[in-house]
Amino acid sequence: MRNWLLKLLVVLRFLPLPVLRGCGDRLGRLLWVFAKRRRHIVLTNLSLCFPNLDKDAKTQLGKQHFIVVVQALLDRSWLWHAPQSVVRARLNILGNTNSLELLRTKSEEPHPVVIFAPHFVGLDAGWTALGLDTPRELATIFTQQSTAEMDDWVFAGRMRFGMVRLFRKIQGVTEIVRALKRGAMLYLLPDMDFGAQDTVFATFYGQRAATVTSLSRFSRVSKAKVLSVVTKLVPGGYEVRVSKVWDEFPTDDLQKDTQRMNYELEDLIQTMPEQYYWVHRRFKTRPPGEASLY
Repeated sequence: MRNWLLKLLVVLRFLPLPVLRGCGDRLGRLLWVFAKRRRHIVLTNLSLCFPNLDKDAKTQLGKQHFIVVVQALLDRSWLWHAPQSVVRARLNILGNTNSLELLRTKSEEPHPVVIFAPHFVGLDAGWTALGLDTPRELATIFTQQSTAEMDDWVFAGRMRFGMVRLFRKIQGVTEIVRALKRGAMLYLLPDMDFGAQDTVFATFYGQRAATVTSLSRFSRVSKAKVLSVVTKLVPGGYEVRVSKVWDEFPTDDLQKDTQRMNYELEDLIQTMPEQYYWVHRRFKTRPPGEASLY
């Protein structure tokens, strides 16, 4: 992302939220017209995952997805640069009472928690909300961005609030496990196609999808409790929904655990299908002998 665009996003924090969202709506519609490659990826994903939708319904869903993607990007202007009071007022955490207590209670021996945080457009708002809301250490894995300027901007934005720690992939998993065993909460995003390494093929909307096994592995090695946190873009900001602790997870079966994760994700997507990150090539890694779906 060019420097001038990053500077523009800093300035946009002063806009009223309805105006900012209106800008996102218009820009999203424009991108739908001109971003042909990404439009193709979105429509391919929607065709694979929702085969019963007719062409008009898929087009409408895809267009709405482009809009919320852009709106969420513009929201980072206030999420990462507005005063804390503004940010707090636009984030609402709700969900299972016991899970909320688990996240908000800092004891001398806190129980490690692995948070399944799939790629909905509001995932950064969910991270910020948890950083503001919990007194506990909150960690995640940071993916290097496309440019140094973008990398610095995203890293600084995610470090704004709370006892947070970002692990870069090159650091490996040892430090993450140590943090978990100290009682940290790990905000984990294991639902994208990261290639063939450390993956199994698990069903996702009826398709065989290369799926990383980290949710099961991290929770098993640290004896952590697992729950999901999903963030929804709403007119007033974001709603951060915390699930109950998952029963009987993890098991000794990595394939079974990973498949369960995908089924849990499908249920979450059904509540707001336009807000899942369909611009990603979720099915790019194919089993041996299978042609590309894109």
